[in-house]
Amino acid sequence: QVQLVESGGGLVQPGGSLRLSCAASGFFVGNYAMSWYRQAPGKERELVAFILDDSTNYADSVKGRFTISRDNGKNTVYLQMNSLKPEDTAVYYCRRGGRVEYWGQGTQVTVSS
Repeated sequence: QVQLVESGGGLVQPGGSLRLSCAASGFFVGNYAMSWYRQAPGKERELVAFILDDSTNYADSVKGRFTISRDNGKNTVYLQMNSLKPEDTAVYYCRRGGRVEYWGQGTQVTVSS
């Protein structure tokens, strides 16, 4: 049974940092494209970062601030978010690609003073 469980969200001041985790079960994260998406109120869900094998890609809005990584031993994908801005406020979702896609339940990130 495939499951993705996100954690690490919360309230942070502008300029602060958070690390999101996506713990996977039922498959090996190293075998699939893994992504982080986010959805802000009233906006469409957007791709934030992507990792497949040793290749990563980022939305222009987060390049240089966010880093996606993977720990195969823990079967977990991370999103390190630095220099956070109020416009980064959203629910962040983990996604597994493949013939059948899977999503986590999301974790709220709020950037506010």
